[in-house]
Amino acid sequence: MKTKNIAYEDSTALLDSPQELRAKADIDGFLFFKKLLPPTPLLDLRREILLILERRGLIEPGTPLMEARVVLEKVEKLEPFEGCCLEVYQDIQRLESFHQLAHHPELLRIYKSIFETPVFPHPRNIARVMFPGANARVTPPHQDFIHIQGTEETWTAWFPLSDCPVDLGGLSMLKGSHKEGVVAVTAAEGAGGLESILCEHDYQWLIHDFEIGDVITFPSTTIHQSLPNQQGNITRLSCDFRYQSVNQPIEGKSLLPHTCGLTWDDIYEGWKNKNLQYYWRDEKLQMSAWDESIRWQKERICD
Repeated sequence: MKTKNIAYEDSTALLDSPQELRAKADIDGFLFFKKLLPPTPLLDLRREILLILERRGLIEPGTPLMEARVVLEKVEKLEPFEGCCLEVYQDIQRLESFHQLAHHPELLRIYKSIFETPVFPHPRNIARVMFPGANARVTPPHQDFIHIQGTEETWTAWFPLSDCPVDLGGLSMLKGSHKEGVVAVTAAEGAGGLESILCEHDYQWLIHDFEIGDVITFPSTTIHQSLPNQQGNITRLSCDFRYQSVNQPIEGKSLLPHTCGLTWDDIYEGWKNKNLQYYWRDEKLQMSAWDESIRWQKERICD
């Protein structure tokens, strides 16, 4: 596939023009917002995550914590789980600040404009701790719909918790790929375990140097992938949050904690903000059943 390093066009000026915003999204399959989020909550969360790594002896001694330099020998001995390891990921999922960030007014502003209905933030928030090293597995090209189902108009917001140049392993978008609907998949290594089969598609991969506060968002049929981390022993930290209209169906697993073996009661222990807890119970959501055939009826091999 062709790759092009471009400066994404900032769509912030369109946030108050829903029709124009949706028209741009319909063409590209994603929207980019330059420095939409203030850096303070992102850096605060970054520090909390890195303190978790430090407590587990994974941060390189004598280096500034916020540089996120890890001990490669220790990282490479970990059992991979969502880019890091299960124990680290569970500790991150317990962070109230992590889940609070998904409700940031600037993020909700995006989807109020796209949907023009009340916005429902999924509680199943995802953190990415992408360790470098020999055992690192990038997330393969995929569509989120295969993994979450519900409505194809579920949108993901992705943003790093620091500046993220291409060689740190940011997110790459396949421009226009949402127009293909749900494409064929095959098994693959990396988060999610499924890879979109792209042999018949002639779209272009776009890569971009992100700065802290930048946000890219896309519907669940846009194909995207992570890039390899090529910055020595520095770890890339980022967030994946998902949003949809309250009027669209949602599959039940999107209301559960993200694949970490914890219950919501485990996660909520010690939290101060009760409004963040079980907030979806107040919504009259339209539930949809999981359809396993959506994943595997699409599997085939390129000629």
